[in-house]
Amino acid sequence: MVLIKSIPLTPGQRFLVKNKSWTSKKEPEPKLTEGFQYNRGRNCYGRVTCRHRGGGHKRLYRLVDFKRDKCNVAATVESIEYDPNRSAHLALLKYVDGEKRYILAPEGLAIGDSVVSLDKPVSNYRIGMSFPLSCIPLAMKVHAVELVPGKGAQLARGAGVGLELVSLEDGYASLKMPSGEVRLVDARCRATIGRVGNTDHQNVILGKAGRKRWKGRRPSVRGVAMNPVDHPMGGGQTGGGNHPVSPWGQLAKGYITRKRKNVTNKYILIRRNGKKFKRG
Repeated sequence: MVLIKSIPLTPGQRFLVKNKSWTSKKEPEPKLTEGFQYNRGRNCYGRVTCRHRGGGHKRLYRLVDFKRDKCNVAATVESIEYDPNRSAHLALLKYVDGEKRYILAPEGLAIGDSVVSLDKPVSNYRIGMSFPLSCIPLAMKVHAVELVPGKGAQLARGAGVGLELVSLEDGYASLKMPSGEVRLVDARCRATIGRVGNTDHQNVILGKAGRKRWKGRRPSVRGVAMNPVDHPMGGGQTGGGNHPVSPWGQLAKGYITRKRKNVTNKYILIRRNGKKFKRG
């Protein structure tokens, strides 16, 4: 991916850094889109449950194939497209029987490449191919990983993210997350070879507050800039010497929010801080 910095003809372009055009197709596939209802951070009663959300440009939701259950049928990459609903780009696949599906575009996948979903090991693993974890060689980077067989990908779906397959033992695969956490996943779960593309997404600079509003993000005010009556850290730039907290007093740094009795704790071998997860 190539980042470009435009000539600042307007004040909003002074610090603008954006991705170079990634596809020649401007409109998404009509049969693979549906309406998108943005809740603006409100619940069914109209009350704000998630702050700093609202507005935003109209968008269509792209139906992405996270299951990759069309096995043993070859497909060709027809285009690489932008998706306003996620940080990753999408690849439009056209199968030999004429069906079209969207998948997350891995890094290195180009228009015209051939991909396929298989249920058995092969001698040549290519970017974009989908296999059960039990059929993938160790130390290989994967993305779009399922947590429950057949449910669809839930892990490693963001731009530039890739998991490392560490080991296969007793029907489970050990995956190392980008945070350093090592987690067990059922070896029957499917994963896609490679890591998600658009790796320069984190280096994009919006350039002006307006582009933030286009994305549906409303302004956020720092707690230390408020009055003491409005925020626990208000009343001065030092925050009164208090630890960083939310408006309701929840610690914002270093406080473990994961429940120790979470049923999925048994699948975490090593936490992101390098320590073994304590059961209890």
